[in-house]
Amino acid sequence: MDDQNKNLLLAFALSLLVIIGWFALFPPPPPPETAPEIAETELLPPPAEPDATTDATAAEETPDDVVRLAIDTPRLTGTISLTGGRLDDLQLRDYRETTDPDSDIVSLFNPVGSDRDTFYALHGWTPRGSLQLDQVPGPNTRWQQVGDNALTPESPVTLRWDNGAGLIFTRVIEIDDNFLFTITQSVENQTGEAVTLSPYGILAQHGLPSDLENFFISHEGMIMMADGRLTEDSYRNMRNYRVSERERTPASVTEVAENGWIGLTGKYFMGALIGMPGQAFTAVAQHVPGADIYQTSMRMAAMTVAPGDSAQVQTRLFAGAKEWTVIRTYEREAQIDRFVDAIDWGWFFFLTKPIFSLLYFINGILGNMGWSILVLTLIIKAILLPLAWKSYVSMARMKELQPEMLAIKERAGDDRQKLQQEMMKLYKERKVNPAAGCLPILLQIPIFFSLYKVIFVTIEMRHAPWVGVFNDLSAPDPTSIVNFFGLLPWAAPDPNSFAALILIGIMPLLFGFTMWLQMRLNPAPTDQLQATIFNWMPWIFMFILGGFASGLLLYWIGNNVITFVQQYSIMRLNGSKPDIFGNIRDTFKRKKSDTAK
Repeated sequence: MDDQNKNLLLAFALSLLVIIGWFALFPPPPPPETAPEIAETELLPPPAEPDATTDATAAEETPDDVVRLAIDTPRLTGTISLTGGRLDDLQLRDYRETTDPDSDIVSLFNPVGSDRDTFYALHGWTPRGSLQLDQVPGPNTRWQQVGDNALTPESPVTLRWDNGAGLIFTRVIEIDDNFLFTITQSVENQTGEAVTLSPYGILAQHGLPSDLENFFISHEGMIMMADGRLTEDSYRNMRNYRVSERERTPASVTEVAENGWIGLTGKYFMGALIGMPGQAFTAVAQHVPGADIYQTSMRMAAMTVAPGDSAQVQTRLFAGAKEWTVIRTYEREAQIDRFVDAIDWGWFFFLTKPIFSLLYFINGILGNMGWSILVLTLIIKAILLPLAWKSYVSMARMKELQPEMLAIKERAGDDRQKLQQEMMKLYKERKVNPAAGCLPILLQIPIFFSLYKVIFVTIEMRHAPWVGVFNDLSAPDPTSIVNFFGLLPWAAPDPNSFAALILIGIMPLLFGFTMWLQMRLNPAPTDQLQATIFNWMPWIFMFILGGFASGLLLYWIGNNVITFVQQYSIMRLNGSKPDIFGNIRDTFKRKKSDTAK
């Protein structure tokens, strides 16, 4: 086998090893420590005292006593429950569950007892000193609205609760045009003595989300930024936290000195509690085992309020889609530290971020993500052209050395050391680097993973159409031989089914064919086993990658076509004329010969 084919085989072998390595880096976690069982409706606000824990039962509303006020913004709709003053009903106007324009809009927050995933935000106060739990607002408090307006970007809402013992609590909720709430909690002390209490915010997810993908390429679960340090823990890892005596549950506690935020995130949507710039707080992530509640909390320091005085604290809540432009604006203008990293850029963030930025820019011009991916592919290939040029020139010169290399092999016989010495001498005299052909292919590996990450985790790719039946580039190819590659009016097999692995669509077929055609630029190896491997490799990869996102396959098809043109042109310019049709004929002759044997 010549060095060019060796390089190609090595590159594909390394690609496969990288894919396998990804899975090897995520071993099963150790078994969780035993934690006490807690009632199924139980929510855990912060402990009332350092040496004791206090529980509060999550309110269960019935249709007769549900009192709600409306949320109405250009991008959000929903309601706020006056029981607990909780944000537990929130839908995103711009996003639907499926590509069907008549499907339901995405629901991010849902109340306890809903037929959807229960997920909500709750704010309150923890009593300190002589204060009792029923003297501060908690999950069951019935707030009164001051006024009767809906929550809009122009009109905040104000909630009020008088505990009847001299403490008056007020909560003002504001919302911008996108997904950022501002929560101002205040307390007025009309008692005859100082009181001490601590404000908090909670995000609670009851059970695992029904749309949890649990795929290593995308983070889902707890996400936290604490003074510039990003921490991500899956729901599984949250169950495996050490059991805290103070919290009574598996919990992780982090002190944030100046800037931070903590929340629960899915692939595309997120809820996050956010401190104001310079605000210190304690970030807590925990799992309530019996109730199966995943919870993140933001706890501020205790405040002592003198008689006749008042105090307030302001925090923020993000609840919406992880749109790059929106969260980047929040990072810059609202000074939310590293908020753009709420998007899971992965290990190759130094590639995924610029790749996405460029893709987003191109899409802003073309208005179509499919064509934008192809233009991005062309730009990437242009950037790598100098390396490709050296690589293909080296390949062409290696082909020129074939007669001399065969002569060296005949002279050396079985003397491997002599063979290597004479080969290296020949390479040095002719100034040829046999490994140069492998470099551009190896550079494609991190680019491939980075683009895969971008297509898989960015919401801008969700339901992004290209042409015809390709109406979601983040999903696998929707065509198959079953629907005659999209021409017949019925769906292809479910992408997760075994049938989909066999009855692949048009894009995997094009990927396999373009890869096979690219390999025909060079003669097949003389060794029968090696030739068989090279003949089958494109079709094996076709089935392996057939279930990947169609946007990724589109990139790879474009990459194969451009690589074919580059390699053919550069080899011709350097005096080597690839005999494509001759190589194809030799391939089929070899197959016939193998079949006859």
